[in-house]
Amino acid sequence: MTMLSDPRRFLYRDGGLDPDAARRLTAEALAACDDGELYLQYTASESFGFDDGRLKTADFNTQAGFGLRGVSGETTAFAHANELSEAAIRRAAETMQVLDSAKGAPAAPPRRTNASLYTDADPLGLVPFARKVELCQKIDAAARARDPRVVQVSVGLAGSWSVVDILRADGFAAHDVRPLVRLNIQIVVERDGRRETGFHGLGGRYLYDGLFDEAAWQRGIDIALAQALVNLESIDAPAGEMTVVLGPGWPGVLLHEAIGHGLEGDFNRKGTSAFSGRIGERVAAPGVTVVDDGAVGDRRGSLTIDDEGTPTGRTVLIEDGILKGYMQDRLNARLMGVEPTGNGRRESFAHAPMPRMTNTFMLGGGDDPGEILSRAKKGIYAKSFGGGQVDIVSGKFVFSCTEAYLIENGRLGAPIKGATLIGDGPSVLTKVRAIGDDMALDEGIGVCGKGGQSVPAGVGQPTLLIDGLTVGGTAA
Repeated sequence: MTMLSDPRRFLYRDGGLDPDAARRLTAEALAACDDGELYLQYTASESFGFDDGRLKTADFNTQAGFGLRGVSGETTAFAHANELSEAAIRRAAETMQVLDSAKGAPAAPPRRTNASLYTDADPLGLVPFARKVELCQKIDAAARARDPRVVQVSVGLAGSWSVVDILRADGFAAHDVRPLVRLNIQIVVERDGRRETGFHGLGGRYLYDGLFDEAAWQRGIDIALAQALVNLESIDAPAGEMTVVLGPGWPGVLLHEAIGHGLEGDFNRKGTSAFSGRIGERVAAPGVTVVDDGAVGDRRGSLTIDDEGTPTGRTVLIEDGILKGYMQDRLNARLMGVEPTGNGRRESFAHAPMPRMTNTFMLGGGDDPGEILSRAKKGIYAKSFGGGQVDIVSGKFVFSCTEAYLIENGRLGAPIKGATLIGDGPSVLTKVRAIGDDMALDEGIGVCGKGGQSVPAGVGQPTLLIDGLTVGGTAA
């Protein structure tokens, strides 16, 4: 079988495996299972690190392999290997013998999709190595020329291209090709011995063209530099319970961590989420609508199909404050008696899928952002976040602000440093008092961790006014 122009040639090559053999082996291995799949994957990735005016790292990596999963009842058997061959799949199939035979009819296959949310083209080979290094050099030089206080510039450029085949025992087969690119810009400024940092990143499921567009990376420099210079003027953050206004876009990462994980199917099936058994109940203030949408074109968290072959789509989680549903993979959906939502995701062929977020965001409301600020009177305005810690079961969180300001008399005051937001997801939703009309998605930098697996994800929200969040500060 010749597939010279087909990306799947990276999966079926060198005589190691062919599509017909893969389908036959899948049918044999999973014949007695309720559900499961053979997940074949080839991935090429590269990254460049530019620091102190020169290229520090340049990495290129390829890997290929498969994950074979069988499901019987609530029990999962999983085996994987970085070898695409009939012999390796046969060895993996022996793991399936630990499962009991299916009790009823096998689970129905995913529905078909003809959607295409991104290009099949490989972003890595379309731009020469020298041009990628040149881009890093240009960003470094332009950032240093912006302001004499710039003392360090770090640029990170990364891309990956993944080819996936998903095969089931019932003959179902799905195919996807997934590009992903990212650009990070970090700037350090110094004045009178004090140093502060600013950061901006952008990316998504498209080719490098979007990152090489001069307007895009020049804007990235502007944002990172502005944040660094603002932090250079910052004063110690106050502490205590106060009104907090969250900016649009990336601050949605707080929503993702504090609320999103609690709305994933596995935690709710097991009864360990604060949202378990609460479908139809009010869990948030009126006007709060939260969705997970994996079908937004070119977004970092988007997928044409999830890692079980289910088409992605828009899942309403909370509507006008009422809990409507959870994000589901196939296993948890079957056990809960609902439909999968296209949220079965895995880090790679070496990992079993689980319910995960794609792009999770709160929809906009009708309030003017400027008017929201004036209503706050006194508190803090959080524009950007860095690291955070979250207890997924309880939703309790601690997030560090990388750019924040005092709110004084309804206006932005001095920038502050060392501010952390402390609270818990289930209650923070009930404290939303105003929802801006400026909903924005992040610019493509999110990485979500769960169960030892990391996957790209998107977040977003409008400007929000929240009453009574605890702020940890550094002011004496």
